[in-house]
Amino acid sequence: MEKSEILEYMEIALAEARSCKKDVPVGAVIIQNGAVLSRAHNQKEETNDPLAHAELLAIRAAAQKLERWRLSDCIIFCTLEPCPMCAEAIIQARIKILVYGAKDLIAGAAGSAFDLFSKRKALPVPQCISGIMADECAEELKKFFREKRALEKSESN
Repeated sequence: MEKSEILEYMEIALAEARSCKKDVPVGAVIIQNGAVLSRAHNQKEETNDPLAHAELLAIRAAAQKLERWRLSDCIIFCTLEPCPMCAEAIIQARIKILVYGAKDLIAGAAGSAFDLFSKRKALPVPQCISGIMADECAEELKKFFREKRALEKSESN
């Protein structure tokens, strides 16, 4: 996959992240044979569903569209390093490649806080590519939390 394609798909994931209304702005896109198969953003707050992470929603949509759970010919692009729950879902779906932007030093499961993609697993693990548009992805998260803190501060005054 060429760098221009990688950046194009990460831009789509970033657009998904920016479309979050109340939630932490994380976006995910699943690609198959160069075409967007599914895209999603976090919706935990909107749906009151603790499992409504962008990655899980994108995986579900892709599996439904393909009418199969094995996504071994797919690539997932995420704006933030997946958490342990999403990392395991990516492994369970047999996704071939994970591409992500910003590292998550608190809950990232691709090597930052945890490493669920180590080669010692019984199941195949995806190739991981990190740091794609990391600054842009991290800035969306910083902006969200700055605004959230400012709102909480104004509400407490």
